[in-house]
Amino acid sequence: MSNSEFLEKSLPVAPIKIAALAGCRDLAEEVDKKLVKYRKDLISRKNMAVIPQGYCEKTFLIDCECIRFGTGEGKGYIRESVRGVDLFIMVDITNYSLTYTVCGRENHMSPDNHYQDLKRIISAATGKAHRINVVMPFLYEGRQHRRSKRESLDCALALKELIDMGVSNIITFDAHDPRVQNSIPLSGFDNFFPTYQFLKALVKCVPDFKVDNDHLMIISPDEGAMSRAVYFSNILGVDMGMFYKRRDYSTIVNGKNPIVAHEFLGDSVDGKDVVIIDDMISSGESMLDVSRQIKERGARRVFICTTYSLFTDGLSKFDEYYEKKYFDKVITTNLNYRTPELLARPYYVEANMSKYLASIMDTINHDVSVEKVRSSNEKIIGLLKKMH
Repeated sequence: MSNSEFLEKSLPVAPIKIAALAGCRDLAEEVDKKLVKYRKDLISRKNMAVIPQGYCEKTFLIDCECIRFGTGEGKGYIRESVRGVDLFIMVDITNYSLTYTVCGRENHMSPDNHYQDLKRIISAATGKAHRINVVMPFLYEGRQHRRSKRESLDCALALKELIDMGVSNIITFDAHDPRVQNSIPLSGFDNFFPTYQFLKALVKCVPDFKVDNDHLMIISPDEGAMSRAVYFSNILGVDMGMFYKRRDYSTIVNGKNPIVAHEFLGDSVDGKDVVIIDDMISSGESMLDVSRQIKERGARRVFICTTYSLFTDGLSKFDEYYEKKYFDKVITTNLNYRTPELLARPYYVEANMSKYLASIMDTINHDVSVEKVRSSNEKIIGLLKKMH
């Protein structure tokens, strides 16, 4: 049974509403348009005589805001009723472009600020909404997911705090380590991957892209990205390789052991297109070093696919490596804030996630299984058949 058939045979648990925090409004507006279209199409297909209250609206977005006092303190404000609704709160904790004033000085919003604003909106809705769901594509403190020394466990603490505040479901994408959900074993935690959207974007921007063992290889830039690369290579039926990081454990720089070199394990990449897949580009140093080594080993073209494009050290190094032809395209999603400068780069390609996210929210609102939308197997196989 297809996912649309599941939706046709079920009713929503409550009228759906979307509360978008300031840093996530552009994505929320796209998702809202897709959701409105889904509902209209479903009603016309079913030829429904009776439409559930709040099922089909011109928009599902609600008016909400986090207001700041002169001291920098804030409060969450929802300007319309959310009583009895299935509320989806969307937040992008990486959007540093937003600012607020503290005693006359301008501060940029940090992930901590966004997380506090999220809690303010939850607090404003708690006790009124039928159910509260948090859509947090980039998981707050997701990289601090385990303790190796005497360290804080920030992600686990944040998840537990959200559940204690009354959140029922947490929806995220490509979590750095999804095992962090073990901190909330009795609550909803769904982790989705943009694999199909990556492939779709690649096929669209590279007309002569060929998916077979003679022309394509998938590369994991480190041990942590192995599961993503294994899935991608298996479903495409191509070989994969990996790099592992050789670190200097005698020194610590910025809280971590510096990487001495990237060592490659795998078959020859000579003459092949190579896709490097990972969850994020932070500073990008590892990704650039890996792409340079692959190109020097004779790869035809190098495509970098990452869910999140953070570029914490700017774009200058990527511009330099692009000019040297060490990579050809960088494909990332629209799940987090991207600078106008990045969007204008010739090597940047967007994997649009709004349709997928709208489908996920629609499915959860109907309280049916999300496995049909979580699994990209059928979509990828269908796309491959179209290519051949």
